[in-house]
Amino acid sequence: MPSRLPPLQTLRAFEAAGRLLSMALASAEMSVTPGAISRQIQTLEEDLGVTLFRRMTRRIVLTEEGTALHQVVSRALTELVREAERLRSLEAIPRLTLSTSVSFASKWFAPRLHRLIARLPDVDIRLEVSDVNVDLTDGRVDAALRYGTGFYPGTASQRILDETMSPVCSPDYLARMGGLTDPADLTHCTLLHEQRVLHDDSTLPNWERWFAAAGAAGARTRGPTLSHGSLTIEAALRGEGVVLGRSVLVAEGIAAGCLVEPFPQIRLPAGRGYDLVYRPSEEDDPRIAGLRAWLKEEVRSFLAATGATTS
Repeated sequence: MPSRLPPLQTLRAFEAAGRLLSMALASAEMSVTPGAISRQIQTLEEDLGVTLFRRMTRRIVLTEEGTALHQVVSRALTELVREAERLRSLEAIPRLTLSTSVSFASKWFAPRLHRLIARLPDVDIRLEVSDVNVDLTDGRVDAALRYGTGFYPGTASQRILDETMSPVCSPDYLARMGGLTDPADLTHCTLLHEQRVLHDDSTLPNWERWFAAAGAAGARTRGPTLSHGSLTIEAALRGEGVVLGRSVLVAEGIAAGCLVEPFPQIRLPAGRGYDLVYRPSEEDDPRIAGLRAWLKEEVRSFLAATGATTS
């Protein structure tokens, strides 16, 4: 290495001042005082034995020697920055941040997350759980699994699963209530309700609509309300009552025998489903493409294993 190489900080100050032709602007860019920039340039001039700038009243101008040096320094620093960025990129790990609702995460997505991680080993997977639909335009989240009608303005989306709703409870609760052979028998049960504050209740199935479809319009529907669908399902698993369960969230419990569906012949279309939503500009992004392919396989396996009817 040359023994007379000027201090790097003096070269950085010189490059900024020469490019901007302003000590003040150079100081703002480098987050130091104008006096510090001036001292760095003076040190460089003394080290080289030449004048690099002509100081005017309100501006500075590169001298002939300064112009020649600035071209060299600018080119060298640009190459250094480019090479540093290249080296940093070798260590960079692509990230895929996903958002989904509390109930879908706990009952369907989170138990399968390890298989997505294995499917995309070179991607850092991050899961954010919230019942508030995130804004995909700010770049913080790459994709979302939303429960809705399929209409998400300004985004690209694919339907993953449709859904129906019907009563479910634990086998023990079913036995305690005498088998529940007629829809009217449910009027003697504790009916569990999911709180709905993020969706239009007028379009969602509820106990009143289910009883009407079962030929028992006007039946008593009072019962405790819990904040999430996953909580109502947990309560049903503990034998605390009957929940109007979403088919996607209860299918594995039914397949495992932990839940039973007393009236499988009476299922209400939910009018909503689970959608993969992402920015249209990232349609061909390898991370999104890998997520889409994985979801397709998982849904196929889920339906085959549970025999779930989702539409």
